[in-house]
Parts: sequence; structure tokens; C-alpha cells
Amino acid sequence: MGNSSRKGETEEEKEKGEEGGEKEKVVKKEKEEEEIEEELPLGVDELLASGDPVLDLSYYKLRRLPKQVLGLHHLEKLYVCGNRMRCLPDGIAQLQGLRILALDFNKMEDVPLAVCQLSNLTRLYLGSNRLINLPPEVRNLKSLRCLWVESNFFQHFPKQLYDLPHLRSLQLGDNRLRTLPSDLWRMEALRGLWLYGNRFQEFPRVLLKMEGLEILDLDRNRITEFPSLVHLPALRLFSYDHNPVEGPPRVGEEVVLVGEGAEEFLQARERKKEARRKAAEEAAAAAAAAEAPVIHGILKNSSTPAKNSTNEGGTDESAPPPQGEEVPQNKVTEDGVENGRTVLEFDEAELEYEEEGLEYEREELICEGEGYEGYEGVELEYERAEMDYEYEGDEVYEPEQQGGRA
Repeated sequence: MGNSSRKGETEEEKEKGEEGGEKEKVVKKEKEEEEIEEELPLGVDELLASGDPVLDLSYYKLRRLPKQVLGLHHLEKLYVCGNRMRCLPDGIAQLQGLRILALDFNKMEDVPLAVCQLSNLTRLYLGSNRLINLPPEVRNLKSLRCLWVESNFFQHFPKQLYDLPHLRSLQLGDNRLRTLPSDLWRMEALRGLWLYGNRFQEFPRVLLKMEGLEILDLDRNRITEFPSLVHLPALRLFSYDHNPVEGPPRVGEEVVLVGEGAEEFLQARERKKEARRKAAEEAAAAAAAAEAPVIHGILKNSSTPAKNSTNEGGTDESAPPPQGEEVPQNKVTEDGVENGRTVLEFDEAELEYEEEGLEYEREELICEGEGYEGYEGVELEYERAEMDYEYEGDEVYEPEQQGGRA
């Protein structure tokens, strides 16, 4: 019995030793691969030496970031999406000039902590990786305006984002969210929120408190009923397609809808707006016609002085005809003579205007000089940076396999 027991233990130890040995071999192999300098693909050397503040190393099948990149302190935009990287070297934190970093379509299971030290970063793209959460250190990205973490494995909303005061665009589509935190309204700077392709069965009521939202995307969820969104004054686009609902929710007059029945709804709304516009134009035209001033004038005989009231025969033309005498009908000849008299003409010089009906309230039309002198247009300049919740001019990021950023 003793020998049998000892024999069993020996075999078990042997199996464990073999498993341990295999793991050590795997770890050793991975370390060796990391130590071997990866040969750079054709053309990458030229990109690294170009001195351009924008470096695009996307879709080169890189397993690690080339070490030469860590010395490019002039970089402002770095795109390394569509590779095979699992992490980034700590030296990436030296690139403090970076404003855009794109790491989409890699194999990252965690956000590299060195990335969280890039304090000037405004846009961070981490979509289509293997993330399940964000590290607490993401709070350090105080300048971040746009964060895309779509197509990952988030089951809970990352509350670390509450501490990012300038975050305006948040892409959380194609994750595993079922609910949103009740205090999400604290993200007052948020303007665009993408939640498509998650697992919501009810409309998150906290969204009704987010009055600054301009874009809200809830496509491809399991929501059966939407509340009225009329009280979201800033909303401009609401997408609800591929949800089990019969029609669109109530929204404001300026909101564009995307979903089942949205096209018919928008067409009907446009017809109503056009009818109201025509009615307003007709009413304005009628009011203008009713208020048009009437100009009164006196007709004078242009060939006879105004003070002469008798003709050459000494008869008074203005006197009534004798009783029983027929009044001749006026007939105008081709040379402008009517019954031997010159036809009366409209004398503009002697028009007498009724001034009382045309007096303007001049006090209301006089511009106060103090409010217009020295005008330089400063007060009317739009803060485009505040309006642009997505991209600013040349900073539009369009990865090849994602169809472009919205």
C-alpha cells in the first residue's frame, strides 16, 4: 500500500512538473520575442525620419511600437491602429506633445498606464480591443475631449470619466452595458453619446436630465418604448433604429430622427412647416398692403394758370350749366383735345401730400452711436471649439476599417 501511494504521488508530481516546464517555456519564448528587435516594415523608416508631426503606422502588423518613436518629441498625432500590439512601452509618456493617439484594432486587454500620463491628449481611440474597464489613472487626462472605446467588453459604465471636465464625445457602442448610473448627469460637458449595440431593455431615464446632449445613439438595443424627448433642448440627432418599437418618440422641431417610421414622420413634419411658412408669408403680405400709405394730390390744368378761373370768352368753366341745357359728353381727340379744351394733366410739382399719415416715429429709427461705434465683431464670433463635439478641422480621424469617425 505504501509503495502504491508513493508511486501515485510521484506520477502526480511528474505531471505538475511537466505543466510547469511548459509554462516556463512559453514565458521564456515571449521574453525572447520581446528582446528581439522587430524588423520594421518597408517604408516605416522614411516615416520615422520625416519630421512630420503626424505619424501613421496603422495596419503594419506591428507587435510592438518601434523604439524610434519614443524619441519623436515633436509628434502631435500618432496612429497605430490595426496592429497586433498588446501594450505600449513606458517611454510613450515622454511624448507630451501628443494630442491624438489612436490604438484601435489591437489586442490590448488593459489601457497602458503610460498613456494616462499624456496630459495634453485631447482624443484617445481604443475601440476594438479587449478592454473590460478603464484604470483609475485615466482621471489624469484632464484635456481629453473625445474618447472612443467601442467594440470592447464593458459591462459597467466607467465612472472615472466623471473627473474629465472637457469630455464632449463618448463612444461606448457595441459593449455589454445594461444600465447607466443615476448620476450620469454630472457629465455636463458631454454633447455626443453613442450607446448602440448594447443590452438596454429600457430607456435610461437619467438621459432625460442631460440637457446638453446634441447626439444620442441607441441603435440595436432591446428598448420597447421611448419617452418624450421634447425637453432635451439641445438635441439635434436621435437614432433608435433596430429596437422593438412601432414608431419614433416625440422630439423637438429641429431633431433629426433615424429609425423605423422616422422618414414618414420627418416628411409629415416638413409639410406642416411649409404650410405654416406659406401662411405666415401671406399674412405678412396682407398686413403690408393694409398699412401702405395713400398719397393724395390735386389735378390742375397745365395750360391755364391756377389763378385764372375763366376762359377767353369770359365764361366761368367751373360754373354749373344753365337749367335745361344738356351737358356735352367729353370726347378726346387724337391730338389730346377734349371738346376743344386741353386734357387735364397730373402736375407733380403741385401735389399736396397729406403729411399726417406719413410721419415716421424718427426716435425709433435713430441708432444710438455708442452701441455701434468701434464695432469689431468680437461679440458675434462663434466659439467653434465649443460647438464642435466631434472634430476640429484637420483633426478628423478616419480609420480605414471603421468607415470614418462620425
